[in-house]
Amino acid sequence: MLIKVCGLKEPENIRQVSAIQGVDLIGLIFYAPSTRYVDSETIAHLLPTLTSVKKTGVFVNESKEEVIRKCAFYQLDYLQLHGNERPEYLSELLAELPSRVKLIKAFSIHMEKDLLLTSGYEGLCEYFLFDTPTSGYGGSGRSFDWKILQYYSGTTPFLLSGGIGHDSLELLSHFHHQQWAGIDLNSRFETAPGVKDIALLSDFIQNIQLHHP
Repeated sequence: MLIKVCGLKEPENIRQVSAIQGVDLIGLIFYAPSTRYVDSETIAHLLPTLTSVKKTGVFVNESKEEVIRKCAFYQLDYLQLHGNERPEYLSELLAELPSRVKLIKAFSIHMEKDLLLTSGYEGLCEYFLFDTPTSGYGGSGRSFDWKILQYYSGTTPFLLSGGIGHDSLELLSHFHHQQWAGIDLNSRFETAPGVKDIALLSDFIQNIQLHHP
């Protein structure tokens, strides 16, 4: 199971999270209205030294030029698109990015018909990310009804996101889907916006790996 820890913004905390056994991807948010927004040369210099994790940049309706610039500056491995980006935008982005950079497209899931939106993005993304609908973009701290995902019949693997915390362990132990690739963790493990509780995070990851090694 892939484990992505998103919304990091403090260099030492990023280093600590990246050192936790079981963390595969870390996420940095490049969306200015977010309380977890990152704009730091220090972090840009730090990221290439963290060789045990893949680095993900989260963008919301950003220009292709800025996404490509940030991707190069921070040496990102994944770009997570959390806005209303169309499939054409993803195709154009892929044509200009290094082949090693992969895309993740986020979708807010409220009902079964929301899953139909994913069809136009098949073949463009390494993963989809299924999140809880909010009035803004991400960061709800709440889960959606995962039973809806039984209707997902796409071929792109997905990450579960939205309000996952220690009280989600039992639900996760019973959740199964052929395309389920991993989970995305954020606000339920914070001591402050963008700062993760290392002990809490480590304990959760140890627990989840018992059921989904």
